[in-house]
Parts: sequence; C-alpha cells; structure tokens
Amino acid sequence: MASYNRIVLLGNLTRDPQLSYTGGNLAVCKFGLATNHRWKDKEGKDREDVCFVDCTVFGRAGETFNQYMKKGGSVLVEGRLQLNQWTTPEGDKRSKHEVLVDNFTFVGGRPGGGSGGSSEAAMSGAPAGASRGGAPTSSAPDDIPF
Repeated sequence: MASYNRIVLLGNLTRDPQLSYTGGNLAVCKFGLATNHRWKDKEGKDREDVCFVDCTVFGRAGETFNQYMKKGGSVLVEGRLQLNQWTTPEGDKRSKHEVLVDNFTFVGGRPGGGSGGSSEAAMSGAPAGASRGGAPTSSAPDDIPF
C-alpha cells in the first residue's frame, strides 16, 4: 500500500530559532510555528483556533534559517510529519508530532526594512534524510536578497 507524508504550513514563529550541532557537525535548527484558522460561528461571531507546531530544519538551511528568522517572523514551510515518543522519568508515556522541514520560504519583508512591501526568498533545505548523514539535494544561497 502506498503512503504519502507531506505537510505545508504558513505561520509565524512563536520563539527565536534554536541552533545546535550534532556530533557529526550537522546543524539542527528548531523553532515553533503558530498557524490559525478563522471562521464565523452559527451566531455570526468571528472565531479563531490557533495550532502550535514544533519544526526542525537541518544543515546549511538550518543555519540560514537561524540567521534570518526571529520570533514573530512569517514563514511557509514544507516537510513531513514525524511522531516522537518517549517515557518520562516518572514512567508516563508521551508523544508529539513535529515537522521535519525540507523547504521553506521567508514571507514578508525584513523588520524595519525600507521597502515597506513584502518579498519572498525561496530556501531549499536538506531533506530529512540528511539528519542520518545523507547529503542535501540542494543548498541554501549564502546571500538572501530582501
């Protein structure tokens, strides 16, 4: 049976990205993303749900993401869902989903920039397989034109 695991999200960072490196010197950038859904209820009142998602981007793309993104910044991410499961020291079983980011696009202009409009810079990140020592299929550019 075939399967397909793909997710695309557009949202704002809930915290500054956190960059670290594995023992093999692979960059790992973790960040939180908030997305929202707006609708009107039966009484015509505006309603909104917010979804908070943990994301991880690897390699040079992770370093670039960490360099240019801050809390509140808008980004479109594309990747796959992964389920993480663990047991707490107290013996409780826990789990959560996270997005392993393959590609991302900065949305909006640089904060405080003079353009006043929005611009996008497409970034191609390392595939999720790169976390297991694989080579990225493409690398992020060194200079991002805002």
